[in-house]
Amino acid sequence: MYAKVVVDVNAKRVDKLFDYAVPGELEAVIAVGMRVVVPFGPRKIQGYIIELVTGESAKPLKAIHCIQDVTPELNAELIELSAWMQETHIAKRIAVLDVMLPNAVKGKYQKVYRLMADDIPNEVKQLFNKQGIRKIGDCALEEVMTLEPFIATGQVIEDIDVSQQQRIKMQKAVTLSGDIDRALAMLRTDKQKSLVELVADRRTITLKELKEMDYSAAVINGVVSKGILKKIEIEETRDPYKDRVFFADDRKVLRPEQEAAYHAIKAAVDAERNDVFLLHGITGSGKTEVYLQAISDVLDKGMTALMLVPEIALTPQMVERFKARFGDEVAVLHSGLSAGERYDEWRKIRSGEARVSVGARSSIFAPFTNLGLIIIDEEHEASYKQADYPRYHARDIAQWRAAYNHCPVILGSATPSLESYARAEKGVYTLLTIKERANQFPVPSVEVINMRDELAAGNRSMFSETLTAAINDRIQKGEQIVLFLNRRGHAQFMLCRDCGYVPQCPNCDISLTYHKVTDDLKCHYCGYKEPKVLTCPNCDSDHIREMGVGTQKVEELIYQHFDGAKVIRMDNDTTSRKGAHERLLTQFKNGEANILLGTQMIAKGLDFPNITLVGVLNADTMLNLPDFRSAERTYQLLTQVAGRAGRAEKEGHVIIQTYNPDHYAIEHAKNNDFSGFYTQEMQFRKVGKYPPYFYLVNLVFSHSEMKRVLLESRHIHDVLLQHLTPGSFVLGPAPCAIGRINNQYRFQIIIKFKAEPELLKALTYLDDYYYEQFVKDKFSLSIDINPQTMM
Repeated sequence: MYAKVVVDVNAKRVDKLFDYAVPGELEAVIAVGMRVVVPFGPRKIQGYIIELVTGESAKPLKAIHCIQDVTPELNAELIELSAWMQETHIAKRIAVLDVMLPNAVKGKYQKVYRLMADDIPNEVKQLFNKQGIRKIGDCALEEVMTLEPFIATGQVIEDIDVSQQQRIKMQKAVTLSGDIDRALAMLRTDKQKSLVELVADRRTITLKELKEMDYSAAVINGVVSKGILKKIEIEETRDPYKDRVFFADDRKVLRPEQEAAYHAIKAAVDAERNDVFLLHGITGSGKTEVYLQAISDVLDKGMTALMLVPEIALTPQMVERFKARFGDEVAVLHSGLSAGERYDEWRKIRSGEARVSVGARSSIFAPFTNLGLIIIDEEHEASYKQADYPRYHARDIAQWRAAYNHCPVILGSATPSLESYARAEKGVYTLLTIKERANQFPVPSVEVINMRDELAAGNRSMFSETLTAAINDRIQKGEQIVLFLNRRGHAQFMLCRDCGYVPQCPNCDISLTYHKVTDDLKCHYCGYKEPKVLTCPNCDSDHIREMGVGTQKVEELIYQHFDGAKVIRMDNDTTSRKGAHERLLTQFKNGEANILLGTQMIAKGLDFPNITLVGVLNADTMLNLPDFRSAERTYQLLTQVAGRAGRAEKEGHVIIQTYNPDHYAIEHAKNNDFSGFYTQEMQFRKVGKYPPYFYLVNLVFSHSEMKRVLLESRHIHDVLLQHLTPGSFVLGPAPCAIGRINNQYRFQIIIKFKAEPELLKALTYLDDYYYEQFVKDKFSLSIDINPQTMM
């Protein structure tokens, strides 16, 4: 028997399967999907078994050193999926496997001394652990000198120890080791007898729990010494929600539109059809209840379900809904968990202990078998596209897995992406529509304020007169307010009013953002920071001021303008710590603040009954981005944030402040008119040859020397023209919107096409060629198929 193995080397030239002999003692236990340690050149590395072949190899093979798993980490579905992604996403196989698996199982490599013989002095043996290993980095100079003679004779060797990055967490416990009646007869004290009865009742109980119950170490050790109890080690599951109480939530009665959507999905589940449903329901229409009832049916059939939400900020309330309905059968996977928590949640799925997952983008690779339903909530969100290599979209992976498992996919949104809605109109997807709110309360009224009129009237404040009056009114009534500004930091940039100088990042073609908390200027692209500028370095003027407004500045202004205001601010700066999202939202839910101020992380998924006012401080921040999706993103964001108001008995009101009140995205958002926006935006997309009429590929290439970028851009352009048909368009090369990041000059070429049989071949050639260029002198080419942003 021999194995075909993908090795843990992220290099193009080894992006293939390597054959290794399976030692006889491993043949009975080895399986496809297991991690193995294999020799690779002079070192040992981790690899994944992709295939096992019975029979002799045509050439002599090195043998697998050892296996690292009892149960395979990869199932057959994920192995097949990785092969498909390698081909269609221009990605290395090991890079694809890396995004599928939690960081915990990835290889950890350490140089070690390994003990190879027993006949060496005890003082040398004591340097090694029970496995006969000593980390080279832990050895002092005199210890190295002590080991050198034994290294020379081969009794000790230098080696690589391959382990996983995160271990299963264990804790000490006790269990009964004999007959309970005989044990109780042997004991004299009541405390010891109650301990034995407790352990007999619970079978195993941890020492930590016994300590909390006031059983001292002396009492425990006394019973252990009599042989009645024995100490053991048991696994401790790192459950991020172990301290939370979730109250059971019963199935709700569906309204007619919800009922129709639910029955259409149920029919596809029962028939095991891999239909794709676009569930277009306005904010507050009860889409989540449809998801929950569809999942309940899937679980009743003995199958599993995958639920995706766009980002960590959405998960607390969604997790609460799912845990309340399905209890411990729910596993949660998102980046806010520690590596250990994520690993344990992932293992709950793999073992079948959890049959439902709620998570962000990467949870689409959860190792479920027998999938019965995949749901992508807020399917329009750009965060479902992986921004860095390998660049996959969760929607594409969901549709592949649904086809593999013969199950339906639900794409849910109040503001679907134009691509999805166009597919639904053409009948590729099945459109399900919910036009009423589940509680039958009206959608909030929306008012658009022209900030140019406010300026003309002498109001230079961040807040229009209308918004100021509305905020004061809600504070007096004890109601809650959401204020939205899609810009973090204190000020957008600093400007000298005498000469026009703006402090720039020395590494990037972008201005620095001022952060008041740390009193410094930061680049949000490369991380560069410097102290705040007090005098202009260009003309020595002290008229250098903060321009533009970020969330930090707005928080200050709120406290200056509004008596009785208590603000919770949510942006990347306040939510970087673990659990910060949930903690801040819980504080707001409990009424500890009356104003929630934040960036787009507060625009979706929040469902608080006391929010009656939503204020959009500047609706123009996304309209002016150099991206063909800027109008679509503006419409989606305004509609989503407006949907946070009036979700219960109290009437909701939304105030949108803008300098472009006549823009069609803002007008249609005001009227909650998706159909009108879709029709108008599709006309522009057709004229511009953008999705959904054409597919896109964005090639971004960069180097520290502008001359080299220009030289290679001609080569890339020529290769594309050679392979593509005349019906496609190759635009560029041209500088990127941000022409330099981290001292790398950036150019791009955009390909627009409808069907290109040779495209993947051309892109694969370019990827292979420029991988070698990157190895030689750091010339970088990134290929983004169906990009979500053109920046």
